[in-house]
Amino acid sequence: MNLTKNIRNIATRVLQNEAQAVLNLVDLLDDDFEACVEYILVSKGRVVITGVGKSAIIANKIVATLNSTGTPALFMHAADAIHGDLGMILEEDIVICISKSGNTPEVKVLVPLLKKLGSKLVALVSNTKSFLAEQSDYVLNATIGEEACPNNLAPTTSTTAHLALGDALAVCLLEARGFTAEDFAKYHPGGSLGKQLYLRVGDVLGGNEIPIVSENAGLAEVILEISGKRLGATSVIDADGNLKGIITDGDLRRMLQKTLDIQSLKASDIMTINPKSISTQEYAIRALNMMRNHNITQLVAMDGDKIAGFVHIHELMKEGIV
Repeated sequence: MNLTKNIRNIATRVLQNEAQAVLNLVDLLDDDFEACVEYILVSKGRVVITGVGKSAIIANKIVATLNSTGTPALFMHAADAIHGDLGMILEEDIVICISKSGNTPEVKVLVPLLKKLGSKLVALVSNTKSFLAEQSDYVLNATIGEEACPNNLAPTTSTTAHLALGDALAVCLLEARGFTAEDFAKYHPGGSLGKQLYLRVGDVLGGNEIPIVSENAGLAEVILEISGKRLGATSVIDADGNLKGIITDGDLRRMLQKTLDIQSLKASDIMTINPKSISTQEYAIRALNMMRNHNITQLVAMDGDKIAGFVHIHELMKEGIV
């Protein structure tokens, strides 16, 4: 068989196996899952997630997801727990133990100790008849048919199922708490994602002078204003100071292609009326999306009825929200 085709066949089999296993979890959702979510919602403690091996890696990811979506959580390695880390657990905490078999030596040592502490115990397990499942207050059923590994040994499908069930738990808690994009931004202030969630148009205007001309301004005044303020455009206002239009350097070039009789031209003859504008209080990501949707590079930023400046796509790119 062609090597490339064989590789694709293997990959297809793995993805189909894992995708089907995740879909099968829908039918395994039960009262225990609901009760677990409800208990975490009213609990004054934290969610402590533990496991060994690949399960420990999945536990770390679920902890990160919970913390970033409003549910305080921490990771405790099951092997380290019996060598001192149990001290991090408080009686009001709820402990989720992740294990495929539910019968590993570490789990069998750890579970009685957790029970003695008085914390609620949750089994996220693929074997509901296991020691872990039988000793737990709640069982999150992540039973699978077989691993994607041809020897049915390497944790593949089972870890995917555990991870997906952890995501389901986190999102249930998120929605039950009414967790908003603004809440999310509090926990993600860094990077492009954070800036998309908190950076507003007014934050990127800087100290640039605002280019403004009247409707009756001559061409020379328009050119000087665009050149002097170095924003590649100027706003056009009426006698009452209301925004009437915008003139960009591109508008000037197009105007010169149409006529060389420029002596009598006024700003009102050149401007684009009803220019795209945005409030300084809007998120900067919305300004970026408006520019992309309308194939433009700048917007007039408005503070109420007053022109506050221009927001340019280059400024947004510098901020790293693209």
